Amino acid sequence: MITPKQRAKLKKISHGYKPLVNIGKGGISENTLKQIEDTLKKREVMKIKILNNNLDDRDMLIDEILTKLDCEFVRYMGNILTIYRESENKVIDLDD
Repeated sequence: MITPKQRAKLKKISHGYKPLVNIGKGGISENTLKQIEDTLKKREVMKIKILNNNLDDRDMLIDEILTKLDCEFVRYMGNILTIYRESENKVIDLDD
């Protein structure tokens, strides 16, 4: 579980990032999960764009991503979800 202070730091770090994965009407596939998994291993924090043509409930979709990938919610604004998961090779130092 990340603290509010750590969440604020992650928001600041991810501010300039572009969404690397789009989730559309097909929902979350195994390939999508694999792509998110690989990105989290490299960057620890990433953005995901949930397209308007996705008819799934947004809260359920976000919960499914967080649960399946064992990652932390950072922010959801507009159609952009920001998530974080610490990797073995720490890229981001959250200890202040």
